Amino acid sequence: MILLHPVLEVRAARGFALWPVADVGVGPYDFLPLSGALQPAEVGTAMLAVAEYKDVGARDDGPPRPADPVASVLHGLLTQDHLEAAGGLRVIDTDSATTLLPGCCNGLEERRDWFQVLDGDGWASFGHDPSPYAERVGDTVRLTVDNDQDGSPVIELPVTELRRLLAGAERDLGDFRRLATGWAARHLPDHAVAVSAALARALDLPPMPPKT
Repeated sequence: MILLHPVLEVRAARGFALWPVADVGVGPYDFLPLSGALQPAEVGTAMLAVAEYKDVGARDDGPPRPADPVASVLHGLLTQDHLEAAGGLRVIDTDSATTLLPGCCNGLEERRDWFQVLDGDGWASFGHDPSPYAERVGDTVRLTVDNDQDGSPVIELPVTELRRLLAGAERDLGDFRRLATGWAARHLPDHAVAVSAALARALDLPPMPPKT
């Protein structure tokens, strides 16, 4: 079976106390699959990861950092023009126990590069260290876990199956955004609207339709 999930790069959040967070994985960083099934503390971890990813640039330019601790953590997310979310798409072949992970400097906002494989140039790469690579060969897509490694494991799947899995990833991200919007209303009431809008930009999602 082939599984595909949108994943966000998250770091250990030990000692963070401004809102509930969950430790994910055992290393200095790991990948958190995003969907509407996350627990509230996992959503808190995801929101912290997105906010911290943009906080480095916010120290160099832009509006002054606010003194309020929560506003300070959210400063980069709410003031930077270009938003990103480190991570991408994770593909698992359960039959061969092979996993393709996004490489360094890849972002969830770049996930539409996968459609270049299906409908464009027929290939795409997704970061480095490792260097995952996808190539269309006829009606099959060949995924190389690390294109810089000789004899790298590969995953192969039909074009139609990859298209279906990519549509599922978009649904997962939409479900996560709706979950995170409700989470922000509860845990970040003073910033909820701005945080929800910034998250949609970071994930390259369309605006949510107005409630009727």
